[in-house]
Amino acid sequence: MKKEPSFPFPFDEYIKDAETFHGFAAPGLLVGGFMVNKAIRHFPAGVLYEALCETSKCLPDAIQLLTPCTIGNGRLRIVSLGRFALSLFNKDTGSGVRVFPDPIKLDPWLELKAWYMKLKTKHEQDLNLLFSQIKQAGEEILKQQPIQIKPEVYRKISRGPMALCPVCMETYPAATGIPCLACQGESPYVAWADICLEIKIKAKC
Repeated sequence: MKKEPSFPFPFDEYIKDAETFHGFAAPGLLVGGFMVNKAIRHFPAGVLYEALCETSKCLPDAIQLLTPCTIGNGRLRIVSLGRFALSLFNKDTGSGVRVFPDPIKLDPWLELKAWYMKLKTKHEQDLNLLFSQIKQAGEEILKQQPIQIKPEVYRKISRGPMALCPVCMETYPAATGIPCLACQGESPYVAWADICLEIKIKAKC
């Protein structure tokens, strides 16, 4: 009989927590739970670690659910490389471990492989079978490798002094130049450039 996968708490409980936190129990979040659990065991008790995630899809939420590392507290970095992988590393030295699914190890798990390799659309997936295979496969499909994070990535850099933007009149890090990045055209809002231009025109009148 196959042994129940190693997990910090029952897998079914994790599914419920995933649904509450993420909105639904996405397969990537469930696989990510095993990835986080495997990476955590690399560190002795008491060692402060931080996290780096190579995708913005699902996996960051597994890290935020199971570790103290969150985007909000600055201990989770997302570097969008498009790879389903995560790393935990010593916050002082940058040394740690990287964990990711090994495509070769997925061969016995056809539904899991179809999901991971995008061989099926979401509508074609058998979610009951997929969840069952994720639970059964556990950490067996994962690969681990030692890593060293670049100093410029793991070291905290102060934002420096703040300034008042002469266009929008909001505070921002002075080091980014004048005006603020939003008023330089980096704002994600469609109308922001027009608003800033209007403010500039009025200021000249």
